This record gives sequence, C-alpha cells and structure tokens, in this order.
Amino acid sequence: MDLSYEVKESYAEIKAAGRLNMVSAPKLREMVADVIAEGTSRIVVNLEDTAFMDSSGLGALIGCLKAARQAGGDLRIAAVQPQVQMVLGLTSMDKVLTSHPSAAEAFSHD
Repeated sequence: MDLSYEVKESYAEIKAAGRLNMVSAPKLREMVADVIAEGTSRIVVNLEDTAFMDSSGLGALIGCLKAARQAGGDLRIAAVQPQVQMVLGLTSMDKVLTSHPSAAEAFSHD
C-alpha cells in the first residue's frame, strides 16, 4: 500500500492506495500518529484507490479514529470503494465511520 498525506487548510488528507490489510494497517496507524504528533487532529483518509480492506484494515481505521478523537479532532473517510463499503456495512462500522463523497466534503459542514 502506498500512503501519502497533505495538510490542507483545516485538516490533513491521507491517501491510501492499494490493499488495506494486515501488512499495511500498521503503516496507516503510524502515519496517522505522525500527523497528530505534528499538530493536525482532523484527518480524512481518502480511500479512492483502496480496492480491498480486511479486518486488520478496519481495526486500523477504528484505532486511528480513536487516536484522532483523543487528540481533540476526528477522522473521516472519503471516496469509499464498493468492497470497502461492503466490509463497513457487514460490520456496522459504516455507522461509526461515515463515508463522504470526497475528501474536500468530509469537513465542509463543520
């Protein structure tokens, strides 16, 4: 999985490309921790190029959400692909991790 991030005006956008699984999940957790440590606790994980996610990836997203909220911010997801949305729906995590059409829209109503 390729991960990159960019700090925008009021949030940081992390782009995740590839498979969010047991191999890449720790990398996502580490990147979110780094972003928070640098002072940005409002984070959007852009899943536009993430075609697959397993339980490890889901666990990483939940852990990252918790870390962002503990830092006084929030974590949102954007551009969720069908397989990832299916995992979120089957686990009812779509109620906790609300998906947004794009990263730009994730914090636009706050």
